[in-house]
Amino acid sequence: MLVCIVQKRDTKKMYAMKYMNKQKCIERDEVRNVFRELQIMRGLDHPFLVNLWYSFQDEEDMFMVVDLLLGGDLRYHLQQNVHFTEGAVKLYICELALALEYLQRFHIIHRDIKPDNILLDEHGHVHITDFNIATIVRGAEKASSMAGTKPYMAPEVFQVYVEGGPGYSYPVDWWSLGITAYELLRGWRPYEIHSATPIEEILNMFKVERVHYSSTWCKGMVALLKKLLTKDPESRLSSLGDVQSAPYLADMNWDAVFEKALTPGFVPSKGRLNCDPTFELEEMILESRPLHKKKKRLAKNRSKDGTKDSCPLNGHLQQCLETVRKEFIIFNRDKSRLDGIGVNGKSMGLEERWPWESSLPKSRSSLRRQQGQTSQLLDTEGRAGSQTQGKLQDGCNNNILGHTCSRGCSS
Repeated sequence: MLVCIVQKRDTKKMYAMKYMNKQKCIERDEVRNVFRELQIMRGLDHPFLVNLWYSFQDEEDMFMVVDLLLGGDLRYHLQQNVHFTEGAVKLYICELALALEYLQRFHIIHRDIKPDNILLDEHGHVHITDFNIATIVRGAEKASSMAGTKPYMAPEVFQVYVEGGPGYSYPVDWWSLGITAYELLRGWRPYEIHSATPIEEILNMFKVERVHYSSTWCKGMVALLKKLLTKDPESRLSSLGDVQSAPYLADMNWDAVFEKALTPGFVPSKGRLNCDPTFELEEMILESRPLHKKKKRLAKNRSKDGTKDSCPLNGHLQQCLETVRKEFIIFNRDKSRLDGIGVNGKSMGLEERWPWESSLPKSRSSLRRQQGQTSQLLDTEGRAGSQTQGKLQDGCNNNILGHTCSRGCSS
């Protein structure tokens, strides 16, 4: 999965665009996660989420256009040794609590709340992203593929893996919120759990180890973290009402929180990339089928169709690609708002899907000079324009695109 910056033609508004190669997703068995993320995100709209605006496809890729957030993710800032004050973390907890309550209202468990999946906007407010392992609750959830997020998983999830347990529900996200808040304050997590740590060892850790809270933290913050990190999900804080009732947050103006009227204690730098360009952009730069050459490549591929020189894919892969094409969800938030109706999943014709041109840097030295010219344009519908709409324009805007990516540009 790659991420670049795009711009909408009529409003000139900037967005982040994720694009995923269909064939690679099929080979890695990731199509279901992409579809799940689309299914969930198209129904969400909240100030503390990374919201989906458009989705479309072409022969090669699936595309998701989302809010552009240039402040970087919390993991990056932790790695930069940023010291998050109690005041900053207090506001983050409140903003994230509003987002989790909103997801709960739609029966959604995110299941992957961690610093890597929390992005900052330019003013320092938090936004939850990455819904690819989120789920819509229909009873107690059972075991699922969550190995990559082990350090933030609640005890009841591990019990499901090993003991069969009664399942888990919304409280798992509030446990992850507690782990994240602790890590932001202290610089490390309360339990020494890593992706490779055996589950049996983790369960034993929960039984015998106690969380150590810094003596420099105020009593109210410690009390709140203890309630978020309660091992019994039935006793854990796991709703907005629970959090609002905490004495530590008695002075919080929740309307002001929702309206982003409070100033965060940490504001990311506006004069630099809030990600590591050497690491984050490497995959984009070395991409064998770069986005800026897509228009010509697709035209060439179409001209080969039906000729002797064409190399048809194997039957199973071709069938899978056709299924993805038919079932992919096309989404346009502007249009759905205008029509006042739900979103339909109708597939577009191939000629309607590709509105992009790009000027991606060709080398790492070029990246350092240009700091990422990755601008493309959406048409006024926010989707691919017909070929009859004329030539596409190059939309470079160096003033804005000096910030190449809102977070990791590859995953």
